[in-house]
Amino acid sequence: MPELPEVQALVDFLAERLVDDAITQVALGSFSVLKTVDPPPQAFEGAVVSSVSRHGKFVDVDCDGLHLVFHLAKAGWLRWYDELPGTTVRPGRSPIALRVGLLGGGGFDLTEAGTRKSLAAYIVRSPQEVPGIARLGPDPLAPELTQDAFAGLLAGRSVQIKGLLRDQSVIAGVGNAYSDEVLHVARLSPFAQASSLDDDAVARLYRALRDTLAAAVVAASGRPADQVKDAKRAGMRVHGRTGEPCPECGDTVAEVAFADRSLQYCPTCQTGGKPLADRRMSKLLK
Repeated sequence: MPELPEVQALVDFLAERLVDDAITQVALGSFSVLKTVDPPPQAFEGAVVSSVSRHGKFVDVDCDGLHLVFHLAKAGWLRWYDELPGTTVRPGRSPIALRVGLLGGGGFDLTEAGTRKSLAAYIVRSPQEVPGIARLGPDPLAPELTQDAFAGLLAGRSVQIKGLLRDQSVIAGVGNAYSDEVLHVARLSPFAQASSLDDDAVARLYRALRDTLAAAVVAASGRPADQVKDAKRAGMRVHGRTGEPCPECGDTVAEVAFADRSLQYCPTCQTGGKPLADRRMSKLLK
């Protein structure tokens, strides 16, 4: 799933190509992708793009007050064309969920692989009309998220820190991959309780959150849309690297698997050398 750094890279990429161009079409390749009914897609015809921005993991294409907002979810992505294909998008006939065409000849498709369709698009007059945006917590790179403000988000929350970092209503834009990376840099167990962290641990976590995401944004910046995902994978320290050596201590990166995802961590750096219980293996051993 694209997270804050990749979404920011897409925003920057699109802003260079969309702003001041006019939209000629918003065509649906999947009727289920559009979660709103008013305004209709036809309202964008002739509208000039004024800005492209990010709200957590949401991309917001603003046409002077009319917004096309989309969330790529787990298996969605954006395919850019300098020259948009002349073929007609037909619902149910391809991975294309939505197509945007521009007066200048370019455009993009939103595509989604797999059978679980969760990519979502919204046509709204204000981004706050999108339920997921209205519920977002602060952006982790925003200046107003000071260390004290971050400590306030953690205080009194008896939840595992891994889950808290992924909770979009607490902190916007962090998902499964970067929460693994941040916790590794902070040298914290993903199962540690947020409310149990002392001042030193909170400070480490805050610095790791800001530094890890800022570095990832820089690494993704300026890359074409079709290279952003590869850049993300190449930059991972522990996420997706089960069985490989930890870049800090050389211990073997371990994994905990769940029904639809997994997390990776270093036992030496994060859990005092103790392996975390793998729920999948525990079930097999019963």
